[in-house]
Amino acid sequence: MAMMSVAGGTGSGVGTYVTQCLRDIYPSTFILNHLTWPYGTGEVIVQNYNSVLTLAHLYQLSDAILVHENDTVHRICSQLLNIKHISFGDVNRVIAHQLGSVLQPALTADSHGVYSRNPLGELVSTLACHPEYKLLSVSTIPQMPSASIAYSTFSWPGLLKHLRQMLISNTKMEEGIDWQVRPTAGSERTSNLTAPSFNTSLANLLILRGKDVYSAETGAFEDPALYTSWLSSQEAFNLWKSPVPFNKYEKSATLVSNSQALLRPLDSMVGKAWNMFASRAYIHQYVKFGISEEDFLDSFTSLEQVISSYSQLC
Repeated sequence: MAMMSVAGGTGSGVGTYVTQCLRDIYPSTFILNHLTWPYGTGEVIVQNYNSVLTLAHLYQLSDAILVHENDTVHRICSQLLNIKHISFGDVNRVIAHQLGSVLQPALTADSHGVYSRNPLGELVSTLACHPEYKLLSVSTIPQMPSASIAYSTFSWPGLLKHLRQMLISNTKMEEGIDWQVRPTAGSERTSNLTAPSFNTSLANLLILRGKDVYSAETGAFEDPALYTSWLSSQEAFNLWKSPVPFNKYEKSATLVSNSQALLRPLDSMVGKAWNMFASRAYIHQYVKFGISEEDFLDSFTSLEQVISSYSQLC
């Protein structure tokens, strides 16, 4: 598991190079890249170039790419955790909480009461079942200030109802969920591509932790309407459970999803990079270090194919 950013030169360039070295040394081992997506308003003037080059190369090297968007994590800090002056430490704690909720030991459906010894391998094989679809997003519920946890009560039906709607409406927080979005059949989706408000999934992994976890009813996540038509919902949906509470929450649920959730930020990033490339802005800074215009064009072509594939997921 390689953790890296995609905006700057070190995280994106060195991170991709390290991934290439790992792939060369371990050609048959699962590699999961965890990426921190830059703020949309801009951190580095060439962040969209770096992101395009990084993602295009990682798509050839990595088995799955788990993404955290800085803008989304920042909103969680501000709106859910009520942090007034948000630091890098605050952002990192949110990301660490979500990753921890995925990577802590859990019981899989066929584990017969034995905790999984290969969570990364099972995560990748469960969610990245097609080489064209490798982008994973993560949502966790609940998320609140530590001082509020003692005064809050959680029920599995309530948590799972909210998490399912977060998935459908492509919302990463339980605040501001669009309850009007409803799953639609495949033919209806394709006829309404101009307004893709419903988030179609290829595969989902639901991870439940805490009290009375074995009583939680998860059938709503097996609804075939949530998934692409060419993979059955029984194959597309997987469930992990653990009766051990996580990070002070009596009950918590995390969803790792291979869906259209990252389609919009990916399309925006590629569009911004293409506009800069069309005017040849900053290209000379890359050419003098051996990256040609053809390398850029190859990367654009690769990601435009990914965008097309996710857009047609139905």
